[in-house]
Amino acid sequence: MKWLKSTELLRFEVAGGVATITLNRPQKRNALNRLLMQELRQALLEADDRSAVHCVVLQGEGPDFCAGYDMVDYKTDAPSGETGAAGLGYDPADYRVASASHDNDIWRMERNQADIFTVMDIHKPVIAKIHGNCLAGGTDLAFACDLVVAAEDARIGFPATRSQGSPPSHMWTYLVGPQWAKRLLLTGDLLRGADAARLGLAVHCVPAADLDREVSALAQRLALVDPDILAVNKRVVNMAMELMGVRTLQRFAVENDARGHQAKSNHQFRADLAALGFAAAVRKRDAPFGDPFIKL
Repeated sequence: MKWLKSTELLRFEVAGGVATITLNRPQKRNALNRLLMQELRQALLEADDRSAVHCVVLQGEGPDFCAGYDMVDYKTDAPSGETGAAGLGYDPADYRVASASHDNDIWRMERNQADIFTVMDIHKPVIAKIHGNCLAGGTDLAFACDLVVAAEDARIGFPATRSQGSPPSHMWTYLVGPQWAKRLLLTGDLLRGADAARLGLAVHCVPAADLDREVSALAQRLALVDPDILAVNKRVVNMAMELMGVRTLQRFAVENDARGHQAKSNHQFRADLAALGFAAAVRKRDAPFGDPFIKL
């Protein structure tokens, strides 16, 4: 039996023991804003609540999985992501002023991080299906998932570390080890999906034309297992990472990213963003680096 519903920014479908959550902002390359993050959290919690669901597939509509955080929307988002939420009447203009403080920057990113780590907190395993761009905030979301399957030609990385800060959700060291984490974050260089799999950022990579079939087969394989057993194995591995400090590191990652936001290079990027627009500001930032891809 198939069940489907849509919200403003995502689709939620249940069929054959698998819940499929689709980020649905293709015109924005599925960039993350507060409303999308909140809707994603609710969809994940609903998937966890449904007894018919054994596992979750997280994917993006259109040409990309997720191209990062929506920097335009985050200029005007109220703290709750909803102007007037719960009758509080937040004024986005006031929030823009408040967000200039270091602590408010941390507060905002902690809200995002809490939504992203719902992926880890739910009992059921989540598979990230990566195609096209998986950049910046897209990697924050993908690497919180239990399994990542990537198209061979996917573009994976965090180029914002060239000027703007550090990933506010940091799974890089756990997935690839300290040297490769530094190699990727110190340069902001990118990996194709095939090379990301070689390093451990993905568990499988396949030609883009085979991605749907590969992820469906993996999800159906997980759906053969009792959800209670899936939960046991997911949670024991997650506990192992917690014993390695994964939760404490996430708090430090947010605070360190906020520190990076004070860098002169980030202020320059913000000025370029206001003067030139996002695409031109990114081109100016990345032009000195030439070819962005690491060749293994």
